[in-house]
Amino acid sequence: MNNEKSFPAKILLFGEYSIVLNGKGLAIPYPMFEGKLTFIRNQQIPANSKDSNTELKSFLEYIKNSQKNNRLSIKIDTTSMEFDIDQGLYFDSSIPQGFGVGSSGALVAAIYDRYAVEKIKTEDILLLKRNFAKLESHFHGESSGLDPLISYLNKPLKINGKNEINCITVPEENREGNGAIFLLSTNRPHKTEHLVNLFLEKCLQPEFKNLCEEQLNAINNECIDLFLGNQYSKLVNVVKKVSIFQFQHFLPMIPKLFQDIWLEGLETNQYFLKLCGAGGGGFILGFTHDFELTKKLISNHHLRIIYKI
Repeated sequence: MNNEKSFPAKILLFGEYSIVLNGKGLAIPYPMFEGKLTFIRNQQIPANSKDSNTELKSFLEYIKNSQKNNRLSIKIDTTSMEFDIDQGLYFDSSIPQGFGVGSSGALVAAIYDRYAVEKIKTEDILLLKRNFAKLESHFHGESSGLDPLISYLNKPLKINGKNEINCITVPEENREGNGAIFLLSTNRPHKTEHLVNLFLEKCLQPEFKNLCEEQLNAINNECIDLFLGNQYSKLVNVVKKVSIFQFQHFLPMIPKLFQDIWLEGLETNQYFLKLCGAGGGGFILGFTHDFELTKKLISNHHLRIIYKI
């Protein structure tokens, strides 16, 4: 019953869809949401614990088949995992599912941490990522492996294309600052796979793909450099370019009920919204010079600060 280690959610600050085209990205762990493997106690049965236990049984069968077909280069102790599941193991998580903050990634990280027979060295990030991708594909059909990697390492990661990922240190928050990076909840989950497929379909048009590779990637890279350079004031202004680009070219990924709020930010210059992950629901990321004023402008929605700037 011990070893109840928690694994955090993740937030992709920059790089949504850019990393699909081998561009750059920056992701951070977000411990305000987290999950851990624990057991159902007889005296109290938490909500969703039985569903989670059933889901773990399905995941176990997937892992068994993957090992039988040599799809994994790691060995998971499925005997111990099966015994624990029969004893009431479940994933106790505060990470909202389908909100783009890595709920299945944290689960994969927890399973790997507890049941991997010989763990891959944490320095071998790409090998870890590849195996995490194979494990998480049970939940998404296809996975980059990035979400479990961030949750497992619990460190910010800079993605430089598909073949280079580095653990980094991000600047400290500006505790005295009025600005913020925040989450805006749409209160509805999304389906990542459908949206990524839609994006890939659009990329079959050379004009759209070139636009993303040349314009979006350049703006995205500038955002990453400004954030890591602690140039928050400039950063918010450059995020405006991302917000405009996404409104013009990624409208299907922006929930209709939030398109007016998105535009209001651009028109007032008080805050700028961008996708958090694939979009379509879940969370939206916001950037502002003045968080208190932004709260008043978006008073009908719950905003959660993730980084003071």
